[in-house]
Amino acid sequence: MHRYRSHTCADLRAGDAGSNVRLSGWVHRVRDHGGIIFIDLRDHYGITQVVIDPDSSAFKTGETVRAEWVIKIDGEVKQRAADLVNAKLPTGEVEVFARDIEVLSTAPELPLPIFGEPDYPEEIRLKYRFLDLRRETIHNDIVKRSRIISSIRRRMVEQGFTEFQTPILTASSPEGARDFLVPSRLHPGKFYALPQAPQQFKQLCMIAGFDRYFQIAPCFRDEDARADRSPGEFYQLDVEMSFVEQEDVFQAVEPVLRGLFEEFAEGKPVTPTFPRIKYKDSMAKYGSDKPDLRNPIEMADVTEHFDGSGFKVFAGMIASDPKVRVWAIPAPGGGSRSFCDRMNSWAQSEGQKGLGYIFWRIPEGGGETEAAGPIAKNIGPERTESMRKQLGLKEGDAVFFVAGKPDQFVQFAGQARLKVGRDLQELSGGTFMNEDQFAFCWIVDFPMFEWDEDNKKVDFSHNPFSMPQGGLEALETKDPLTIDAFQYDIVCNGIELSSGAIRNHKPEIMKKAFAIAGYDEQVLHDKFGGMLSALQYGAPPHGGIAPGIDRIVMLLCGRENLRDVTLFPMNQRAEDLMMGAPSEVTPAQLRELHIRLNLPN
Repeated sequence: MHRYRSHTCADLRAGDAGSNVRLSGWVHRVRDHGGIIFIDLRDHYGITQVVIDPDSSAFKTGETVRAEWVIKIDGEVKQRAADLVNAKLPTGEVEVFARDIEVLSTAPELPLPIFGEPDYPEEIRLKYRFLDLRRETIHNDIVKRSRIISSIRRRMVEQGFTEFQTPILTASSPEGARDFLVPSRLHPGKFYALPQAPQQFKQLCMIAGFDRYFQIAPCFRDEDARADRSPGEFYQLDVEMSFVEQEDVFQAVEPVLRGLFEEFAEGKPVTPTFPRIKYKDSMAKYGSDKPDLRNPIEMADVTEHFDGSGFKVFAGMIASDPKVRVWAIPAPGGGSRSFCDRMNSWAQSEGQKGLGYIFWRIPEGGGETEAAGPIAKNIGPERTESMRKQLGLKEGDAVFFVAGKPDQFVQFAGQARLKVGRDLQELSGGTFMNEDQFAFCWIVDFPMFEWDEDNKKVDFSHNPFSMPQGGLEALETKDPLTIDAFQYDIVCNGIELSSGAIRNHKPEIMKKAFAIAGYDEQVLHDKFGGMLSALQYGAPPHGGIAPGIDRIVMLLCGRENLRDVTLFPMNQRAEDLMMGAPSEVTPAQLRELHIRLNLPN
């Protein structure tokens, strides 16, 4: 028999009754029932109940074991009586009567409990992550993460992609976030950078003649943590394809993600065909470029109903500036004064003056449906009825309004849409929207450029390596702020999984695009010289995408924080509490790197 085990703690079934077995694992729980000791023995695979009666030679040792000790037991498998079967465990039909116990290692009192998985401060969980990972829920999620990545790899290979590894030590480049810098010992005063993404390398793979590249790629960005963004490092499914247009990328990637989510969705529906939504339409309907389509509310422009109306606040704004618009946020089922007053109070708590509304009801004395609220009285029944028909609302429904220049209120409008949806979901008892689904979409036609108000200049709005729609002619003849790019995002349940683009593979277009964004050609040569040089030697049309692995796993595990699906995460301050990183280094190490510290006071 093997030194440590003949079976895992998940293997034994009723058919094994009468067998002599050897198990090793952690003591999950110890219970003493009137002289008989019960031990739940746990390993990576599951739990088996071990029984030690007073007549067993293992009893004396069994009395000493404590939670999270590592033990080995030899014993006989016995079938449980029907009324003692534990249906919650795969091994619940049997138990092992121990003849011998060997303590392989002991443990002091734990800084956090494993059994029962109570809520514990994150600081303790991260400092003792090796213990936290023993807890069933997070342990299973990390295993699921591995299975998800294996499935992605299999699906990508089946789609004709080849996996390559790109460099970790590379040159610093301005790609939107701070680089992690690594000093060079051999080249004093010079630094490598950890890649924010393998962007340039995967494009170089296409220029080198490889056709369909993918990689489960580590990426490094020195930026603050968020619930959906890990500080320091993360992983993405990096993809690039040659001789493709935008739709070719969609047709290659969409089946991978749809099939992956169907495999791990545990019965939840997955969008069969991902809709394509233009960026400007997404902002106008949902107030976001990463819309949660589980929420059925779509905003609408209702400016015409207020233009010249008796509601002087909105009418005056419209008359004074042609850029002013009024957007409506429908609330089907929210047609009560109490619901509207709660939304108004919420808006004030968000720093707004309020949130105007109209709701439709039957008058107390009976009769036709009427519009209620101060705004309805000011604009009159004809305008309110016209608006009701436009929005498809009825008795018992409401609508809320935001007004001003859309670029200034769009973020709040998107938050208000989400707030209305959440409150209606609660009001309806969970029937307003189906939250148990994975609702995907593509967001397309992002603007190539945007106005940088701080620096009073045009700058790239997304990826500087993207191909502008219309090519060089558009760059030379159009207002830059009207040019769209072949850029796209894939979104699921309000979470951006990925950005992607058809790349700019022509040097003259790249030079012009960077010039519009205020970058001197020398800057282009200094920062992207390798890429620029490569593009001059026969670059194929190519494009790609890079869905975030951590976010995919977070969705499929039903978690709200990436740290719950990452093996050894950092905290919000980008600290590894378990390993003590970042840490100080010795003066000798600094001298070797020719570095002198200039620390802040």
